[in-house]
Amino acid sequence: MDTRPDTMKNIASYFGINAQKLQRHYKHQVSGYHQWDQLYHLQEYLIYPDNITSHLSIDELSLSKGELYTLVTNKNIGMKNKKSIVAIINGTQSKVIEEVLKKISIEKRSIVKEVTMDMARNMASAVDLCFPLSTKVIDRFHAVKLVMDAMQHVRISLRWQAIDDENKAVKEAKDQKRKYKPEILSNGDTIKELLARSRYLLYTLEENWTANQDKRATILFEKYPTLQTAYKLTLMFRGFYKSVNKEQALKQFIEWKTKVIEAKIEQFNTVVHSLEYHLENILNFFDNRNANANAESFNSKIKVSDVQFFLFWLQKLFA
Repeated sequence: MDTRPDTMKNIASYFGINAQKLQRHYKHQVSGYHQWDQLYHLQEYLIYPDNITSHLSIDELSLSKGELYTLVTNKNIGMKNKKSIVAIINGTQSKVIEEVLKKISIEKRSIVKEVTMDMARNMASAVDLCFPLSTKVIDRFHAVKLVMDAMQHVRISLRWQAIDDENKAVKEAKDQKRKYKPEILSNGDTIKELLARSRYLLYTLEENWTANQDKRATILFEKYPTLQTAYKLTLMFRGFYKSVNKEQALKQFIEWKTKVIEAKIEQFNTVVHSLEYHLENILNFFDNRNANANAESFNSKIKVSDVQFFLFWLQKLFA
């Protein structure tokens, strides 16, 4: 039976009954929730050792009100009725993750050859301790996002400076008892609007810009060459993942780092240091080109009110 809230509401509406009563009846009388063999430790963890495969993902999962869980899955995640969930753990501390995963036998855990993850050190530490024969792989999405965040930080800093400059100009005009008129650019934007409206075009490849975005980008880069440099550095790093092997990728990274040093953009210098710290695990991506995309997509769709019953429903579908 499909027990998603919207489906239950539709069923209740069809039969002219109260949706909340139907949901309560299903939970307490029909579902088998109270007979569930993992119910007694539900608030701490769920584990499914038989779902371990050679390639896993580990990620944070926010179920309700920002409460964080650790989700360990195999690569079947997102495929309905597949045994994809290995563990759901209440918390993200390395020690907590380790204590739960070590409830699974070392023979099972030794099956794991690769684990994809973000750049969180707690996750890396837990993987080292719990899956000793595995290789850690930094998910490409998180590496690229870090670089893109640096680029957007440059844009946001410039925007705040533009807001500050405008506030000073408004005050000066008021002191001189005249009306302030902001500069209007050739595309109709003010400086402040130009920087605010350029957010999405900076995420987009140049060849995919619309005519309006192309015009806005031309004005933006003429006024702010540093932002154009940041955009080019971001594109160059995105191209890093087109490398065919580790050797080529390492060469590309070194070339990109050289360009960053030459650019002297503080935010990108910070990113280089962070990426260098994780470089070995970033380069491991090129062994099998696995990512956390399925787990990330799965996580983003979760909206929960009754966390405990949701976990029960989740294991019926995916564990």
